[in-house]
Amino acid sequence: MDSYRDYLAHAGIRMSNEDWAIYEPRIIRQEFKKNDIIIKQGQTENFLSIVTSGIARFFIEKEDKDVTLNFIFENNYLSSYESFLTRTPSPYTIEALTDVVLWRSSHESFLYFFNHTQIGNYLGRISAEGLYLKKAEREISFLTETAEERYLNLMKQDPMLLQKVPLKYIASYIGITPQALSRIRKRIY
Repeated sequence: MDSYRDYLAHAGIRMSNEDWAIYEPRIIRQEFKKNDIIIKQGQTENFLSIVTSGIARFFIEKEDKDVTLNFIFENNYLSSYESFLTRTPSPYTIEALTDVVLWRSSHESFLYFFNHTQIGNYLGRISAEGLYLKKAEREISFLTETAEERYLNLMKQDPMLLQKVPLKYIASYIGITPQALSRIRKRIY
């Protein structure tokens, strides 16, 4: 557990020993293998997680294909957050694209932590802000950038992404067909 506490400290979240004693037994480390489903569309999200290694993909199944909504990389929060908050079914599926390691806190544990520690509300706010910023970044990118710019920005986030993620998912994420992505790649490289 020290590694997770160190991770939080590195992120600017320093817990007192008293808060940590309450928090530590309420988090779990969970590993998912490549292609494992972390949460399926229609299930209620019970966890707020931090990815400490790996890449996950959010997608919606639509007719004969699926639409990639997001990629989550290391050091980012992962959750079907609207489902987590409202206790309603998740509108999308989250899949491990590589082997993924998560540190997870259940909904019940988060509520307990809010009510029994001084840092609980701060940690909740930081989690919500992280998830919001990721969503806002994606929306702004679709409104202000070309598909090529979205592709280049995605490659900056993880230069090895092409070795880890099928091109069809990358194309879906930036809102184009695999053929259009192929043309962009030929132009760039």
